[in-house]
Amino acid sequence: QVHLVESGGDLVQAGGSLRLSCKPSGTIFSANSMAWFRQVPGKERELVARIWGGATDYAASVAGRFTISRDKAMTTVYLQMDSLKPEDTAVYYCNLRIRGADYWGQGTQVTVSS
Repeated sequence: QVHLVESGGDLVQAGGSLRLSCKPSGTIFSANSMAWFRQVPGKERELVARIWGGATDYAASVAGRFTISRDKAMTTVYLQMDSLKPEDTAVYYCNLRIRGADYWGQGTQVTVSS
C-alpha cells in the first residue's frame, strides 16, 4: 500500500505564494506520471498540473502562476503556487500513477484571502 503525505497548505493573502509537497511514506517505484488536483465543496475534483517524463501540462486557470516539479527518482512531487487568487482556494490532492495504478494523498487545504 502506497501512502502519500502532503504538506504546505496554509492560509495566505491574495498575491502570495505557497509550495506544496507530496512524498511517499515508504519506498515506492518511480511514478509514470505525477499530478496535482484540487477540489472545492460541491464541485468535481479538477486537474491543476501534471508532469510526466520531461513534459508538463497545466490547467488554463493556473498556467503562468503555478509550477509543478519532481525529484529525479520520480517519487516526490511539488507545486509552487505564485500570485495566488481567492479562487485558488481548495483542497489540493497529489496523484501518482505507478504501474497503471493511481495513488492519492489525503489532501491539504489552501485558503487564499482577498
